[in-house]
This record gives sequence, structure tokens and C-alpha cells, in this order.
Amino acid sequence: MAEKSKILIIGATGYIGKFLVEASTKAGHPTFALVRESTVSNPNKSKLIDGFKNSGVTLLWGDLSDYQCLVKAIKQVDVVICTVGGQQVADQINIIAAIKEAGSIKRFVPSEFGLDMDRHSAVEPAASLFKQKVKIRRAIETEGIPYTYVISYALAGYFLRTLGQLNDTAPPRDKVVVQGDGNVKGVYVTEEDVGSYVIKAVDDPRTLNKSLYLRPPANVLAFNEIISLWENKIGHGLEKTYISEDQLLKNIQESCFPMNLLLAICHSMLVKGEGTNFEIDPSFGVEASELYPEVKYTTIDHYLNQFV
Repeated sequence: MAEKSKILIIGATGYIGKFLVEASTKAGHPTFALVRESTVSNPNKSKLIDGFKNSGVTLLWGDLSDYQCLVKAIKQVDVVICTVGGQQVADQINIIAAIKEAGSIKRFVPSEFGLDMDRHSAVEPAASLFKQKVKIRRAIETEGIPYTYVISYALAGYFLRTLGQLNDTAPPRDKVVVQGDGNVKGVYVTEEDVGSYVIKAVDDPRTLNKSLYLRPPANVLAFNEIISLWENKIGHGLEKTYISEDQLLKNIQESCFPMNLLLAICHSMLVKGEGTNFEIDPSFGVEASELYPEVKYTTIDHYLNQFV
């Protein structure tokens, strides 16, 4: 058996990062987490960090602004996965420089975890964020750093947990607002499954210098289909309000951050269909559930059961 790659996760205490840490340790990879020392004083984060320690994660103290710290951390591993949030996306240029200096990294997974940055027509403010991510892609390629880009589409915790009701905390039981006409296919993946697929991909030659698309077949559904699943579970119909594209664009312009960003992403996915409006060509990408049929992913139908 080949030795498992040592994996460094940057942004390990963030929303998606913790799922990558869990998947990495479960798969038996020596796992490292770059953590800011100030994070320990955050009560929620300190509990998470204690969990990392208990599962054998090696904590490395530092952040993206400390270049020498980055180089030192990266020299200890084979794979770097970055999961930082939107405000730090541009700072990944420091990771690229540190990887180049370290000279030993077999794979870099930059922070994306959403739509395909090279295949979208997003409106602002999503457009500006996506441009930053594209700049990082081009910098990786220019430097000749081996990579895998992860296109995970809509994370279940953001979109399924509330059935797309961005101000709610649980799925609705009486009324539901739908962005668009509800007939456009989207893709929804649980955060745990994102972790499982990404960790499988980091040592896989089939994903080298490719985009890894997470499109599990049972989770490619139109929003009206998801609502029907939910209605069947709760035993009655919901009153539906459909937001036209013109109204959605107006709502994006009139909303504050981060609501305008979430609505702009909804526009891309639920109105423009940018999760499913192109075929994955082997020249640029591979589909995760085809590569790893052994991963028993959580279906939308099963995911919704926990809220009944």
C-alpha cells in the first residue's frame, strides 16, 4: 500500500474546512491544520480545535499573511487544501508563492467549493468574487503547480436546510419562496460528502490538473422537485411564491452583503442553470460519483428526513 499523503488544510476551522479535516483524518492521512493563535480565544473555535487535537491533527500556528510561516508549514506536507472564505481568496497568492518555494507539493486544492469559476455568467457581487478565484486558477497554472479544482455546487447546509429560504433556520411548513420558476436543475451536496470526495481525489492521478465536479445523480434536481419531496414528507402542500428573474436582479441590487451575494449565486444556479448547463468533458474535468462509486453519498431525499 502506498503511503498516505500528508495533508495541510488552511482555513480548517471555517465552515467547509472542518469537514475536510474530519474526512482526512478518517481516511488515515497525516493531517495538519494551519490555525491562527487568536482563534483559540473564540469559544466555538477552541472546542473545534480541541476536537482536532483529539483526532490526531497536527496544529501549525500561523496565517496567510506570514509568508515564512506558510513556507515552513507547506514543507511538512504533500498536499495543500485551502478553504478560506471570500475575503481571503486573493491572499491565496501567498500560498502559491510558498508552494513554489517549498518545491515538494504534489497537489494544491484552492478555495472554491461552489460553481465552476470558468463557466458562469454571474452578476455582482458574485462576479467580482469569482474573478478573484479565476485569477488564483491562472496563477496556479502559470506557476506549474499541480492542482485539483473542486466544483461542489450548492452546499446542503446553505440551501437544503431551509429549502432555499435564506433568512430561515429550518425548512418551511406553510409558505415557500422560489427564486425563478423552480424548473431549472441545480446540484446539492452535503458538506460531509464534499469532504469524502475531495480527500479521495488528492492522491488520484485521474484528478490531477482537472476540475472535480460533484454531481451525484440523485442530487441533480429542480427546486420544484425538492419542494415536492418535502411536501410528501410533511403530508401537505406549501403555498409557493415565484420570484421572476427581473425581480431577483432587483432584489440583488437592493440587498446588503452577504444577502446580495447569496441571491446572486441563486441567480446563477437556479435561474441560469449554471450547475448543469454543460457537459463535463474529460479534457478539463471528471465527475466525483463516477470516479468513487464506493462513496455512499447522502441524497436530497434522505437529507430532508432529519427535519421532519
